[in-house]
Amino acid sequence: MSTPARHPAFTIDTLDWTPWLPPVDPAAATPEQQRALSGLPTKLRTNAYSLVLAHDAEALAERVPLFATIMSAPGGLPLAERELATLAESVENGCVYCASVHGRRFADLTGEPEVIHGIYRDGVADAALDSRRRAIVNAAVKLSATPSQLDHSDIAALRAEGLDDLAILDLIHAVAMFAWANRLMLTLGEPARP
Repeated sequence: MSTPARHPAFTIDTLDWTPWLPPVDPAAATPEQQRALSGLPTKLRTNAYSLVLAHDAEALAERVPLFATIMSAPGGLPLAERELATLAESVENGCVYCASVHGRRFADLTGEPEVIHGIYRDGVADAALDSRRRAIVNAAVKLSATPSQLDHSDIAALRAEGLDDLAILDLIHAVAMFAWANRLMLTLGEPARP
């Protein structure tokens, strides 16, 4: 009897992702699927997750520009803080794969991998963070778990840390996008060590 593969713990290492249903075969993709995949960055066009999402080419085609706009639009919430917010909601949702991507990106942008290691070690609620990062993480966790729990006091905490309306909107968009992405990843496959 074989032992099932152990799911990796939260990490900033690069992980693989194993789908539970067959990905689209790029060589047999429909024209609509090929168009949707062509909108992705080259390195993502053949990864398993993208090829599973290509089963719904229309949704994938909409996801690509939405993702790019939310995570890299100029102005608003700094990119590293968008990554921190999406890391926090990914940890809250238990999405090891997404947490590894966002944790690594935050560490690359800030040079502070210890922040991510602290979140993994101590949890999103107890990790030692400065007040601005704490306000961002708290808002991200509330938005991910139960969006209606985010209230005026959370918005006031963000504003007290210098976030304007555009930065708060960016945070909300990033968390919403990746709460959805987490749920897709968690229901369509599982993370694995390469």
